[in-house]
Amino acid sequence: MFKKIQTKLKFLKTILPHATFVFLLVMPASTNYKLKDYGFGNGGASNATSPNYAMDVIAGEQSAGKLTGAAYDAGTGLAFTNQANVPSAPTFSNPSNYYNKLQIILNTSGNPTDTKYAIAISTDNFTTTNYVKSDNTVGSTLTLTDYQTYATWGGGSGFYVIGLAPGTTYKVKVKAMQGKFTETGYGPIATAATVNPSLSFAISTNLTSTPPFVVDFSGMNPGAVKSSSPNQINVSLDTNALNGGNVYVSGSTGGLHSTIAGYTINSVTSANLAGLSEGYGAQGISGGTLTLVTPYDTTTGDAVGIVNSTVRNIFTTAGPISGGTGSFLLKAKPATIAPAASDYTETLTVIASGSF
Repeated sequence: MFKKIQTKLKFLKTILPHATFVFLLVMPASTNYKLKDYGFGNGGASNATSPNYAMDVIAGEQSAGKLTGAAYDAGTGLAFTNQANVPSAPTFSNPSNYYNKLQIILNTSGNPTDTKYAIAISTDNFTTTNYVKSDNTVGSTLTLTDYQTYATWGGGSGFYVIGLAPGTTYKVKVKAMQGKFTETGYGPIATAATVNPSLSFAISTNLTSTPPFVVDFSGMNPGAVKSSSPNQINVSLDTNALNGGNVYVSGSTGGLHSTIAGYTINSVTSANLAGLSEGYGAQGISGGTLTLVTPYDTTTGDAVGIVNSTVRNIFTTAGPISGGTGSFLLKAKPATIAPAASDYTETLTVIASGSF
């Protein structure tokens, strides 16, 4: 019995050296996708990197869906913990009745100073979404340069988004980002509206507040300067024009004309009537909120500016104004040879405009 077993063992020793082994190596493959790089560092090193791709995962993350509520979302997993804080609704307002711009002051919601924010804007409750660009205009695309820090967006003073349509309600919402895998969804919505362009202008004199407006010299003496004071012309201006507004004056005859005498006391270009033999013009009165324009801004003595058929700027304001006021009076000096008459008159036209 023992001899038979040895014989079998010897036989096995004989055939083993001549056995052939086949090893099969299966490479990663797919009929639908191509795996560009299946190497993960030397010997399975931790924190392996790729020059082209990044991956952000954690074992045990929720596999499908998300936890939501009517007012709040419950974020889960590593991606959520990496995200910046979702910005609260910004302060969105129209502080000065603007027709083409609105003010936005971001709310950082505790994010670090290097956090960048993007702002979405819409006129139809985000059925159509546009974006606030880095130059504060509105555009249809959002690029990386449109993500800016709180400081770049104006900090505590905010900034004005410009180029808006008048009389339109806008809504804005903000999202934050502080590096890879940190971009949030948009936060709550804030609403503000532009107004329509406006200009309101009124004129009166100390004698009349309804047309026809009258200024009376109450008699003139040859060779003497006569002022219309206290009968003066008062103007008021309200406008939301971005670049302010102007008030202009012109005359129909270029002086005080008498049809009876066939004589005109002509307006002077810009001079002190006290040193002239004859003349006529307008002089501004200080104290109004509108700014007088040369040559009508000399408010003392007998200096006057020309009033003729050319329309000339007499008052101005550099920006929007509410309750703007200004006044001017007329002065005349008849020559000693000027014929006496009771119908020396001039018709003035006063015009207001806004620089929208």
